Amino acid sequence: MADPSALDRLPVRDGLRGLRPYGAPQLDVAVRLNVNENPFAPPADVVESIAAAAARSAATANRYPDREAWDLRVALAEYLGRREGVRFGPERLWAANGSNEVMLHLLQAFGGPGRRALGFSPTYSMYPEYCRDTFTAYETAPREADFTIDHTVALAALGAHQPHIVLVASPNNPTGTALELGIIEALHEASDALIVVDEAYAEFRRPGTPSALSLIDRLPRLVVTRTMSKAFACAGLRVGYCVAAGGVVDAARLVRLPYHLSALTQNAAIAALGHADALLAGVDRLRHERDAMVVALGSRGFQVAESDANFVLFGRFVDRHAVWQGLLDHGVLIRETGPEGWLRVSIGTPDENAAFLAALTDVVPDPSTVAPEAGP
Repeated sequence: MADPSALDRLPVRDGLRGLRPYGAPQLDVAVRLNVNENPFAPPADVVESIAAAAARSAATANRYPDREAWDLRVALAEYLGRREGVRFGPERLWAANGSNEVMLHLLQAFGGPGRRALGFSPTYSMYPEYCRDTFTAYETAPREADFTIDHTVALAALGAHQPHIVLVASPNNPTGTALELGIIEALHEASDALIVVDEAYAEFRRPGTPSALSLIDRLPRLVVTRTMSKAFACAGLRVGYCVAAGGVVDAARLVRLPYHLSALTQNAAIAALGHADALLAGVDRLRHERDAMVVALGSRGFQVAESDANFVLFGRFVDRHAVWQGLLDHGVLIRETGPEGWLRVSIGTPDENAAFLAALTDVVPDPSTVAPEAGP
């Protein structure tokens, strides 16, 4: 925003005054590892399929798209069956412009004035903004030092806040922490809230780490959201979806805007899903690179959070902005986000990861000199 004070001269609602739009820096540098994108571009045959789908959509651009995105929901259900071994009918899936819009639909339908949502900090910085935009109160409970969620703390927070919606990310952004399924079951059993598990990075989880999709048939108020932006290398398509009980999907249909998902987007996503194996081939490579990054950072003396995502949180720094700026001066852009003193690096190609580690060594030759003193 060129002039944030300009809002003060307009009849904007009070809750938006003095705020800046969400967003990570979009800078033209050699190595961009700040927004958790998949660094591997779609293969040529996938590009051709998406282009053909776009051409078909353009031929009927005078007509509105299918407002139910039914064929896309069928394709997503088939993908989950193959990938996760779980079977859901398309009536139990809902698709929108990224999982962000799916979340917004859920907050519009189940949140609102006089209602509350509960999150566990640190977590995705958009959760309070979804709540702000839907006039839903947002409350938080703290995660443990290792960024897990303690059962006792979670149940106490439910009792204290009586939320209508619980928002938990697994793997969690920005920490990469996966959630124990027992926590999800406990949250559902101890409340009447809608339990929303954000699995935007689920395809990157380590072997043996379960998905909350396995609980949906037993927990009627559980919703699992996912995206095609990360593992599918389709961030530019803006397609996210959720799996839930049919009633939850119907509630989302009540609040969605008419024709919210363009025909071009729907058809391009279906084309991409037809090449799921090729697009997801990069996931194993990124897992390997992530695990190597964790080892590399740890061996250099940094604190590193365990990660089941395609990024790594590391620290700790007295002045993390100075480290962030030093990396940027070396042509490497990472993310200054999350708990104070930590930085987050997305996993890139092997060359990008090597460039990051080389720059980090130049900027922070000895982590002990920039780390805070150990506390109690």
